[in-house]
Amino acid sequence: MLRSPFIYRDDEALEKKFQLGQVRRLAAYMKPYPGMIFGALAATCGNIAVTLLGPFMVGRTIDIAITKGNTRLLMEDGIILIALYLLNFAASYVRIHLTNRLGQSVIQGLRRELFSHVQTLSNDFYDSRPAGSILVRIMNDVNSLQDLFTNGVINTITNLFTLIGIIAIMLSLNWHLSLVSLVVLPFMFLISIRLTVNIRRAWQQVRLRLSRINAHLAEGIQGMRVTESYVRQEENQTFFEKMNRDYMGRFLHAQRWSIPFGPLVDLTGALGSALLFWYGVHLLRADLVTVGLLIAFANYLGNFWTPIGQLGQVYNQLLVAMASSERIFQYLDTKALIADTPGAQDLPAVKGRVTFEHVGFEYEAGRLALDNVSFDAKPGETIALVGHTGAGKTTVINLLARFYDTSSGRILIDGKDIRDVTVESLRSQVGMVLQETFIFSGTIMENIRYGNPASTDEEVKAAATAVYANVFIEQLENGYETEVRERGNRLSQGQRQLISFARAILADPQILILDEATASIDTYTEHLIQKGLEVLLAGRTAFVVAHRLSTIRDADQILVFDHGQIVERGTHETLMEGKGYYYDLVAAQYRFLA
Repeated sequence: MLRSPFIYRDDEALEKKFQLGQVRRLAAYMKPYPGMIFGALAATCGNIAVTLLGPFMVGRTIDIAITKGNTRLLMEDGIILIALYLLNFAASYVRIHLTNRLGQSVIQGLRRELFSHVQTLSNDFYDSRPAGSILVRIMNDVNSLQDLFTNGVINTITNLFTLIGIIAIMLSLNWHLSLVSLVVLPFMFLISIRLTVNIRRAWQQVRLRLSRINAHLAEGIQGMRVTESYVRQEENQTFFEKMNRDYMGRFLHAQRWSIPFGPLVDLTGALGSALLFWYGVHLLRADLVTVGLLIAFANYLGNFWTPIGQLGQVYNQLLVAMASSERIFQYLDTKALIADTPGAQDLPAVKGRVTFEHVGFEYEAGRLALDNVSFDAKPGETIALVGHTGAGKTTVINLLARFYDTSSGRILIDGKDIRDVTVESLRSQVGMVLQETFIFSGTIMENIRYGNPASTDEEVKAAATAVYANVFIEQLENGYETEVRERGNRLSQGQRQLISFARAILADPQILILDEATASIDTYTEHLIQKGLEVLLAGRTAFVVAHRLSTIRDADQILVFDHGQIVERGTHETLMEGKGYYYDLVAAQYRFLA
């Protein structure tokens, strides 16, 4: 069984200390919504008013209205209390509504920014990370911040003001009782501080395990045919169960560290209340306090521990959010290796001359993929790139489309260094047809139109007809409106390639790259495509990577690569006459076919 392929550099647990700057960075995502914030804060004033005035009214009612039999005051206080609790209900409704809208708006904006940023990153980012791991960052990690933005921020402000108000009132009522009641508070903070580091690390491990599970699922589903072909379902299930149990264990471990916060607050509150009544009874017997004051004090103390508990929960949420936000910001702080240089200008409409000047490239330090490669392609020429696997052919086209930058030398289009023009303007004029054609969920019409979203239905059909894709499309039940499944599973390899050819014609690039574009096509379909290629390549500079050498006989130049260098160049006829490396490739292929 394969070893775990799901541990990547960016998925290792982050061991940074708690950073206030990171909290500020998260809070910045709330700035676009000042109306919701101020509205929620205004609503919380009603909740705070009830919390602060309610116990005072109860105490006054007991000491004056009930003890002295003042029924009129009892009625008035009752009406005031009802009004206060109605205000509390209305304020709570508005606050919950606004905080939920605020939280969802922030999450939406953060996810939008993260996805937008990920789309700008270079190929090296995707080369080193599984799709499942990226999906976890965009979905799960962002979702884990929802509670913090929905309830955490506003509740924290509410609870802090409530605590300040309660402490002020308690001290004004009786500072002796206040000190006795809150003497246990420092012990609670000391214990909770010790818990926080472990809680944060535990939730980091939970996010890490979840990322690995998602990566495994994404890869497992994509490779299901291979799993079924080799009857490895049981081994795959065993490995998944191991990861699943590991995740469950880490989650329960994190919960074990998080759970004590609530009981700790309850225990502290119970001890504080016990001390309050123990000392309060002595003061009551000495006529230093009234029954109403003691009951009011007990209510204030109860209201004091509630926000303390909620602040503990918010801090828990914050620790969980830190584990996810570190991973989110790690992606947001990742810089694209391929980006517009300062002062880069749009590439004007090109004629199609492509020049490689002493180009060298390394995917990894010390391992040359291209070594001093130079050639010149005139506008309208077809350049074929041949050689064994790993010889450097695909690297040439990756550099031309600027998926990577050269390690040395430069690449020119119409005399302009491609590093001096914007990436978007470059790629808009360089079309690619790859061996692994990606078909999106949707209709065939929509998949072809992907090459040019502004095209009409007639233009889409004309592009399909040019490469004979219409032959199979018109035989489908709904023609161009036929829905294809994800990755085009209901289409054959050849049909998917024909759609990609139509997509390329619709995009109408001046420079065209065909990377093993006919490798997965049967002989009949290839015959149709050869006719379509005449239309596709007409007037365009084309770079054709092909193992099937029969597809490049008519190329204007054939560049033969070996170990990152051009070892031969010329037309098919001149290279065959030279009986060198290219001749041996052709001869070997014919012997294999025979």
